[in-house]
Amino acid sequence: MDNSHYVSVPNKKVTANNGITYAYREVGVRRGTPIVALNHLSANLDNWDPTIIDGLGKNHWVITFDYQGVGTSSGKVSGSIQLMADDTINFIHALKLEKVDILAFSMGGMVAQEMMLKDPELLNRVILAGTGPRGGEGIENVTKISDASLARALVTFKDIKTYLFFTRTENGKRSAQDFVARLNIRKKDRDKTINWFAYRRQLRAINAWGKEKPADLSDIDIPTLVVNGDNDIMVPTTPNTYQLKDRIKNSRLIIYTDAGHGSIAQYHESFVKSANEFYGEN
Repeated sequence: MDNSHYVSVPNKKVTANNGITYAYREVGVRRGTPIVALNHLSANLDNWDPTIIDGLGKNHWVITFDYQGVGTSSGKVSGSIQLMADDTINFIHALKLEKVDILAFSMGGMVAQEMMLKDPELLNRVILAGTGPRGGEGIENVTKISDASLARALVTFKDIKTYLFFTRTENGKRSAQDFVARLNIRKKDRDKTINWFAYRRQLRAINAWGKEKPADLSDIDIPTLVVNGDNDIMVPTTPNTYQLKDRIKNSRLIIYTDAGHGSIAQYHESFVKSANEFYGEN
């Protein structure tokens, strides 16, 4: 058993055939099918909740990484969600992995859906959290919502995720505070924050994806777990989360109550239990 923890594991680098050098971290037991984690808009390695990564790492090999142009990965941020999927596939191939499980959150869930269409043989099991289908209702509004939340965060001296990821109930506010504190536990070798231009390029890619023609996911037979809170303001839970579940035939659904976009962090103990059970199935 590997007793490493996400807040202390070293940063690593690998160079893919596309010439991009990717920053990544790994936690857990190096056996079985590895879990590759695809993160949200503007996120770097330090934006994964360590309780989730460590919780999965007790029984699995978990790998997080920076998309190209993010953190200390080289290159320029990809201009579309589809190109981000290619980017992720290149990273997986650089590690010489033949089959992976996916943990995909928010924008990462959009990237994962494109991977399911592009290279389904690469994927074993997929968790799609806080996300919706291509062309989903309200996804093109992510920029407007993000900008409003950023202004509010600057005025209140709070992390923007406080407003974007959590409900404004007492439960949501407390969960937001706890989550932000967990993200700041790591003190040494922290990742590089995304720059403004790369962040806006990601936003444009999400907005464009939200306006595209919906993808046909009916032929996908990859076991999929769709997860969200009942009040996601970034990718509206209704109808998106339910439609995503309905469009992928071999899927199941978890909706957390009094929770928003970041429900997997708010209910991290319950989520880790469900995710471990899901990834552990044959």
